[in-house]
Amino acid sequence: MHARRLVAVLLLAWFAVVGVDFFIHAGVLARLYVDAGPFVLPAERAFALIPVGYLSYLVLTGLLLWLATSLGVRGWKPGLVFGLKCGGLLGLSTALGLISIAAASPILLIGWGIAQAVEVSIAGLVIGGGLGPGPIRRLAVGVLLTLLVLIVVTMALQTLGVAPPMRVKG
Repeated sequence: MHARRLVAVLLLAWFAVVGVDFFIHAGVLARLYVDAGPFVLPAERAFALIPVGYLSYLVLTGLLLWLATSLGVRGWKPGLVFGLKCGGLLGLSTALGLISIAAASPILLIGWGIAQAVEVSIAGLVIGGGLGPGPIRRLAVGVLLTLLVLIVVTMALQTLGVAPPMRVKG
C-alpha cells in the first residue's frame, strides 16, 4: 500500500474520531462536566489543552492503522468489527482503571469508556474502508460530511440548551 494512501486513511480516521469526540463530549456528555469536581480541569484550562487531547487521538489512530495493516483488515465491515473489539476493550479498561483511582463520578467515567469504545469503533470502520479496494474519495466525502453534521448537531444541542455550551472566562 502506498504511503500517501496510508497517510490519507490515517487523517480521515483521525478526523472521524475528532468529530465523534466533539459530539460526545461537547454534546451528549456535556452536562456531566458542569460539576465534575476536582478531577476535571477548569473549563479555561481544559479548553486550552484540547489540541493535546486531539493529538492523543492521532497517536491512537496511528496505532490502530498499524494494527489493522498488520492484521490484514480490509473493508469497512471487517474494520468496524476490528474497531468494536479494540474499542470495547480499551473503553472497558479505561473506565475500570479510572474508577479505581479517580474522584470523578462513576457515570462520567463509564461515559468516557463508552465514548472511547465508540470513537475507536468509528476509527476502525474508516481505517478498514480506507485499506479496502477502490478509490478513497467516497470515504473522504463521507467522513468530511459526517464531521460537518456532527459539528452542526453539537452546536444545535448547545443552542437549544440540551447540552450546556462551553463557557471560557477571559
